[in-house]
Amino acid sequence: SQPISEANAAQYDAIYFTGGHGVMYDFPDNEDAKKAINEIYKKGGVVSAVCHGIAGLLNVKNEKGRFLIDQKKITGFSNLEEFLANKMKIVPFKLEDELKVQGARYEKSYIPFRPKVVIDGQIVTGQNPQSANLVGATVKELLS
Repeated sequence: SQPISEANAAQYDAIYFTGGHGVMYDFPDNEDAKKAINEIYKKGGVVSAVCHGIAGLLNVKNEKGRFLIDQKKITGFSNLEEFLANKMKIVPFKLEDELKVQGARYEKSYIPFRPKVVIDGQIVTGQNPQSANLVGATVKELLS
């Protein structure tokens, strides 16, 4: 696959960010990813992510200078799941907390590691790895 820096976002109807702890270091400040998100979102496309991949939605600002996720219903790997996975010491920030700082209306499953998908308009997010299939099915449905 080609790097996002070489992709023409205008040719895509959706963008998807996968999870894993490493993306918390790579996604939040990736300018090429932010540009692609904004371009796809502005043309009515679907912006989607699962688990830690939601970090790709952090720091994305719209043309008015507001965070894209401000006042949007969003889910992502919860603080409790991070604790239960024994990864609190390796992550650069708590994803749940940072989503809230940027204005997201964070939602999570009451039972950790259960599938949960949240849809807010064109944004589709899944809480944890168990949510990946549901995110994919939801994006497919929105695109059809």
